[in-house]
Amino acid sequence: MIKRGSVLFFSLFLACALRAQKIEMLSLANPASLRGLCAVNDRVVWVSGSAGTVGLSTDAGINWKWITVPGYEKTDFRDVEAFSDQEALIMGITEPAVILKTKDGGKTWKKTFQDSSRSVFLDAMDFSGNNGILIGDPVDNKIFLARTVNGGDSWKIVTGKARSVCEPGEAFFAASGTNIKWLHANQYAYVSGGKESKLYLDDSRKFPLLLSHGNESSGANSIAVNPTNPNAAFVAGGDFSKDSIISGNAVIISFHPFHQQIPHNPPHGYRSCVEYINDRMLICCGTSGVDISADGGMNWKLISTRSFHVCRKAKTGKVIYLAGAHGAVGRLVW
Repeated sequence: MIKRGSVLFFSLFLACALRAQKIEMLSLANPASLRGLCAVNDRVVWVSGSAGTVGLSTDAGINWKWITVPGYEKTDFRDVEAFSDQEALIMGITEPAVILKTKDGGKTWKKTFQDSSRSVFLDAMDFSGNNGILIGDPVDNKIFLARTVNGGDSWKIVTGKARSVCEPGEAFFAASGTNIKWLHANQYAYVSGGKESKLYLDDSRKFPLLLSHGNESSGANSIAVNPTNPNAAFVAGGDFSKDSIISGNAVIISFHPFHQQIPHNPPHGYRSCVEYINDRMLICCGTSGVDISADGGMNWKLISTRSFHVCRKAKTGKVIYLAGAHGAVGRLVW
């Protein structure tokens, strides 16, 4: 039996942990809708988005270099993976579905993957060192996957039995570039939405998720893996056509054995991205606002009603950046 004093202490601790957190705006200088975001460290951050737009800051978001990639002025670059202030990959979603790489801070770009067919629509990529995985919407109900072992310099499409089969109407969301994650070594996980919403492990196991699903605007959008426990994760989503509904938008996950739990107090609406701040604290964002959890995702507090598409923590460091529509870039103060 938990003593009343212990409950009171925990409640006060949680309130104090969340009290000072707010979003500091860094940029509203570009009209693009930004969905790609990658912070190499606390100072070097890349963003990407609509109208062929790429942004780079090397001073923690104070000043920005904005690029419109020549020849791709109409391309929507919905994910970016950066390795330094000089080297980065950007993902164009369709017609053509393309991956471009720069090694000179965005001055020039080399095409490392392209598929111009209308059936291919790319959603996200994730890296573990030089090993990368790229996911796209199903083609003939089979999930599109490609892999790289050389930091994105070249890609090989996954074929044959290794490709998982989706239900008709099931697909993936290119909402924040975070619906696929490496777990360790050669194991990765990804989440779907639409008619069904599922968690996939190793392209061989799949589990229905306790999230909103059944139409094109609902389901899982993002998965984040606990930085100190690769068996634990959090999945966020919901229905972006009804972005203020506080239900069916989040689950806490254990991979082995598979288990999922609905938060006691979920995020305050549809959320397109979720990220671990540390092993207990998380942040998630969407078109209806930004939430913080201090207890592993069980309880969430709304800290901002500003719209953001993506939130990411620096790969080496502790700064949390956010990006969204109308060139909005922000930073979590915590």
